[in-house]
Amino acid sequence: MLEIKCPWCGARTQTEFTYAGDATLDRPDAETGSEEDWYEYVYLRDNPRGAHDELWQHSAGCRRYVKVRRDVTTHEIIATGAPGAKLDGGGS
Repeated sequence: MLEIKCPWCGARTQTEFTYAGDATLDRPDAETGSEEDWYEYVYLRDNPRGAHDELWQHSAGCRRYVKVRRDVTTHEIIATGAPGAKLDGGGS
């Protein structure tokens, strides 16, 4: 089981969190984004190996979103922080 360190609540087990998606994606602008931009944002995903930034929601705790850098090969949690934080430890 993973242990994720919430910046506000401290270390908690993975069961308190809900995976919320890739933290490296930029949402297209509602006014200027093309249909192709939205298609790529919604449907196309890379399948990276190694360190990757993800968003998790602390759904059984403070309900805030947490940015997690996780090695998707070993599942090691490398760093955590607020969604807008720049995480140390390599990766995306």
